[in-house]
Amino acid sequence: MTRPTDRPPFPGTAKRSGRVGLGRGFSAANSNTRITLPGSARVAAAPLVATHSANLGLNSDRLRFRMIQRLRNQGIQDERVLAAMSAVPRHLFVDEGLASRAYEDAALPIGHGQTISQPWVVARMISAMCENRIPVKVLEVGTGCGYQAAVLAQFVKEVHSVERIRGLYELARDCLRALKLVGRVRLSFGDGMLGLPNVAPFDAIVVAAAGVKIPPVLLEQLAIGGRLIAPEGGTAQRLILVERTGAAVWHREELESVRFVPLRAGTQS
Repeated sequence: MTRPTDRPPFPGTAKRSGRVGLGRGFSAANSNTRITLPGSARVAAAPLVATHSANLGLNSDRLRFRMIQRLRNQGIQDERVLAAMSAVPRHLFVDEGLASRAYEDAALPIGHGQTISQPWVVARMISAMCENRIPVKVLEVGTGCGYQAAVLAQFVKEVHSVERIRGLYELARDCLRALKLVGRVRLSFGDGMLGLPNVAPFDAIVVAAAGVKIPPVLLEQLAIGGRLIAPEGGTAQRLILVERTGAAVWHREELESVRFVPLRAGTQS
């Protein structure tokens, strides 16, 4: 739900790192596409519904191909992520009136004062979260329209996603149902700042809204060795990558400047 503001070249982005503990103030593309993972692991992408090219007035397959080429040129190198984004028809997750813009590198409104994140941001966050590993169980905080969850579901075995706005929860459910992904993405309506303690620990957590600080409860729900990526800050925001390296030790890196909607507590019917 964002756009980057001063994106440096990737990889090799400027960052600051450190080891912190909670006690030190760290509150914290086509149908039947097959995705080939490193080594011998293979995951079959879920069959997708027919793309609505008639509604687009354009060829969505061609536009997705161009989007993937643009992501490569912008420095995204994780083939799992590129294949997953190639498989998911982004135009099905936006209002029909905006479908012709679905494959632009732009955040688009999805109602309720929220947006679908631009493709580069989705690819960047997932790539960083999954670098050199294939997480088995992932938590997404802020489902929105369900696009990022659909991308994750292409190569992650178990995706849990929490949305606090009832209208968006229902929108995401309908979009994921149309793509036959409801069983692979386990949606919850609730306060994402609380995570899902009954399902934790998670191999990875991705947060799609910016808090002034990352909620400590989410850090506690990371498995040791797990990674969390989230925007952090108020007016000025940066992507933060956190890896849990011990029972009470987290390693933190600051990445690009971004602009996300605020992370809020509670639910909205």
